[in-house]
Amino acid sequence: MPSIAMYNTAGQQVGEMDLSAALFDVEGDQGIVHQAVTAHLANRRAGTASTKGRSDVRGGGRKPWRQKGTGRARHGSRRSPIWRHGAVAHGPHPRKYTQRLPTKVRRLALAMMLTDRLRAGLVTLVDRLQPEQPSTRALAQMLANLDIDASAARVLVIDAEPSPALELSARNLPGVEVLRVAALNSYLIAAADRLVMTHAAVQRLEEARA
Repeated sequence: MPSIAMYNTAGQQVGEMDLSAALFDVEGDQGIVHQAVTAHLANRRAGTASTKGRSDVRGGGRKPWRQKGTGRARHGSRRSPIWRHGAVAHGPHPRKYTQRLPTKVRRLALAMMLTDRLRAGLVTLVDRLQPEQPSTRALAQMLANLDIDASAARVLVIDAEPSPALELSARNLPGVEVLRVAALNSYLIAAADRLVMTHAAVQRLEEARA
């Protein structure tokens, strides 16, 4: 069973926590992570791009000029894609990009990414993150105490239920994103350089996994 040191906001080690092997010690195929990330990105697409085909363009019912004898190329309609204000050839139309992913595959991909980040030493565990009032400077200092440079890395701060003060504190830090456990997915973990997780967040993850 893997374990991780737990720190307070001052950067001092205050204990150690045993982690669930079902979440932080998982072997698997990287193709599963790729599948989960691809599905997540596909589900974010709106699919609203649209163009007009020949049947949608106004006009073009009459032949522009007679077939022969003018010295110009033959044309049958002004709706042709080669004409100005004509139709679009093979253009996009509204469609759904949604990909359904089995729950087991999605959970396995999440566990694999957590395992990868833990083994790479990119996961930092803190006892709690409940600031009394919003303060960007205080949050940046807390990350610095944990040896994390918020200006040079993309940091994902994960709490069971982040307080409004914590979310407001991170708003002016471009590289820091505060996330609740319920919204965590493999894509966000893959895109982050460092993970800062609270004790409550890990407990909530393990409870959901059980």
